[in-house]
Amino acid sequence: MSVPVIVQQISVDGGRRVSVRSGGETHILGIAYSDVDVIEFLRRAGLNDPGLLLDDPAWVEWRGGRPHEWVAA
Repeated sequence: MSVPVIVQQISVDGGRRVSVRSGGETHILGIAYSDVDVIEFLRRAGLNDPGLLLDDPAWVEWRGGRPHEWVAA
């Protein structure tokens, strides 16, 4: 089983694309500029206690950079 939430690498503007896998499809939730943004996207997607999921590798995969990093490299 794949991880349902993907936080992509940091873009040149400092944001990270957040997507969720559901029913065999991937849905882009938006561009996050902070952990608060990711939490809000996950809340809107219907996940309970999304703030608790950010550090759970069974739920969230942080790609191309360290988790919780938001400044463009």
